[in-house]
Amino acid sequence: MPGNTTICELLRGRKRPLLSFEFFPPKDQRGLDALRYAAEKLSGARPDFVTVTYGAGGSTRERTLQVCDILREMGFGPVMPHLTCVGSSRAELAAVADELHGLGYRNVMTLRGDPPKGEKVFRPAADGLAHASDLVALLKGRHADFCLGVAGYPEKHPEAGSLEADIEHLHGKLAAGAEFVTTQLFFDNRFYFDFVQRCRNHGILQPILPGLMPALSYRQIERFVSTCGASVPPALAKALHEAGDDGEAAVEIGIEWAVRQIDDLLKNGAPGIHLYVLNRSRAALAPALTECFARYRA
Repeated sequence: MPGNTTICELLRGRKRPLLSFEFFPPKDQRGLDALRYAAEKLSGARPDFVTVTYGAGGSTRERTLQVCDILREMGFGPVMPHLTCVGSSRAELAAVADELHGLGYRNVMTLRGDPPKGEKVFRPAADGLAHASDLVALLKGRHADFCLGVAGYPEKHPEAGSLEADIEHLHGKLAAGAEFVTTQLFFDNRFYFDFVQRCRNHGILQPILPGLMPALSYRQIERFVSTCGASVPPALAKALHEAGDDGEAAVEIGIEWAVRQIDDLLKNGAPGIHLYVLNRSRAALAPALTECFARYRA
């Protein structure tokens, strides 16, 4: 059945850095057409796997599965759906897990999830789960052959009281059965390398994939970092701010910055790169970026 190769196997057997892309389910047919176009373009980059996000409260559950199916039909694989705790009871989450497994999916990105739009505090649903570690345990209990990824925060989860508390929480997710970590986006590689070292010092030995998003405009990164706790280096912020309404200049700045990040990460042993592509192909397929990947993936 398609899609049942696990990312755990890819990570264990890798002879070169992995490349993965993250898509999100669009709201309408126009967005779906745009996603198909971007995915077709991105297929030429030969990603090792792709992931598809899951809306707050399960609001995009059906579209998540629709996009996963589309990507599998287009030849991507493995395809990894996200699953969150938000708005679902244990029984509902167990049913989703069984459905995914029955459809041949063996990889799940396992997240607590953000509070629904308009709410600032996460509240579990009735008979729901409060933590990603609980969801990991539930999924592993249903299907031991799931390969589960979890999120890591190089600059600390916004809700964590300290860096140490955040690492302890990550350790709990992995102890529950998760097998690799993908980080939240960051723009300064020092945060990633320091994060990996803290994890290793804490006994966390699982692979940690760095998550990157090429900055395409000052407004774009300002919006994203406000929700995930990441910071923007002054030099990058200044360059994007000075680009102003010159979209082409901003894109070139963002791509150049991402290339430097990727080159440094892979040169210093990162197991791969996970790109938050936002259903767009342009930045991910920029010649400078593809040439950078080619040097390490030949």
